[in-house]
Amino acid sequence: MARIPRVAVAAPSSGCGKTTISTGIMSAFAERYNVQGFKIGPDYIDPSYHTAATGRVSRNLDTWMLSAAQVKRIFALAQHGADVCVIEGVMGLFDGYDGLTERGSTAEASKILSAPVILVINAEKVARSAAAIALGFRDFDPAVSIAGVIVNNVGSERHARWVTEAIEAIGMQVIGCVPRMEKLNVPERHLGLFIAEERSAATNLFVQEAASVVKKYVDMEKVFAIAESAPDFEFAFSESPATPQTTLRIAVARDEAFCFYYEDNLDLLRDFGAEIVFFSPLRDAELPPNISGIYLGGGYPELYASQLAANSSLRAAIKEAARRHIPIYAECGGLMFLTRHFENQDGQKFPMLDIISGHAQMSPRLTLGYREAETLRDNILLPKGATIRGHEFHYSEWIRLDENSSPTYAIKSRDKNDVQQEGFADDHILASYVHVHFESNPSLAQNFVNACQKYKKENYVA
Repeated sequence: MARIPRVAVAAPSSGCGKTTISTGIMSAFAERYNVQGFKIGPDYIDPSYHTAATGRVSRNLDTWMLSAAQVKRIFALAQHGADVCVIEGVMGLFDGYDGLTERGSTAEASKILSAPVILVINAEKVARSAAAIALGFRDFDPAVSIAGVIVNNVGSERHARWVTEAIEAIGMQVIGCVPRMEKLNVPERHLGLFIAEERSAATNLFVQEAASVVKKYVDMEKVFAIAESAPDFEFAFSESPATPQTTLRIAVARDEAFCFYYEDNLDLLRDFGAEIVFFSPLRDAELPPNISGIYLGGGYPELYASQLAANSSLRAAIKEAARRHIPIYAECGGLMFLTRHFENQDGQKFPMLDIISGHAQMSPRLTLGYREAETLRDNILLPKGATIRGHEFHYSEWIRLDENSSPTYAIKSRDKNDVQQEGFADDHILASYVHVHFESNPSLAQNFVNACQKYKKENYVA
């Protein structure tokens, strides 16, 4: 049992201002407290803002990919040393994997964590109707504790007063009314929000402005009181597991082009004895020395295709490592990087690593959603026949030259009536558009480290 002040920030739908309000609360609290941020669902972008606001790496809590026990474990380990935890929700409060269950929703996560909820309502085009929205969300699932409401996008003091009076008349407290401010809208682009690593100066300005607005228009003492009202948190495992002896080095691509990683994936690799060594495919001429594996995460390689193509030295180094059968795990953008070339919307072709067949190109259609998959052959993560849960989020597609070239997964459709083969796997490479959370099956990390250990032993890596 532990006393962990915590609060979840949710909304009736996407577009209500959750990220701005959540980031502002984290940043405002961080002026006085150690703050740990979390994001519900499979999102890499919002956590980057949380990290900038708090100085602590934000963590993902996904109740579809992970069990309740795993969600509680991630939360308990991450909160160590924090004074307060702020959890940003996903989509609408009750939205998740499907229309009939709460799996993957902010509501489910808030119940698993016994976290009170602050509901952010966009009042741009409503007044008294905001109370009907609040009432419906409060009563839809009484097991979800909605402890307060922040009204966003109010147009005037009178508008704020009407909305507040209506909501308080149904017995819910309004802890803030934030006026409409266009400058606080995080700019959008083809894959959602801009990532924090890509625009540090603008990100810092956004975080500061969000904190300033929240401090001015939200009662932060009430927010902290709501967080403190959370019951004691129960967990049955060590908060600080012993750090194992490092046995090998894994090179992880991390820069503007490759920035989508679950921090827990990296932690699990460390738990099994790997030292994580970051490198930049955009700027580094060589791979880090004495490595026994490579991890190419997702991100935006399509936006940096010309720079990636121009770094011929690094591309040659990775290709030589692949020739020596170093284990390589690649997700989404990493898969794109492994192909022969990338073709943009204008038909321009940029050479990539040329390690797997075919090429990557942009698609007009967004591929998005959770995936349940079965492995089609033994690979560096799992044996044949094992199942994994993950998600896809991309506007690109891989055009294979050989339709029969060693697919990684058989992905089941939601109705289970259709199966699609996806990705590439052989004895030392696994590449896929599916992002996988290693915590869902810790043997994923252990098997990758084991493959790297085998490579190190066979190649006498220092």
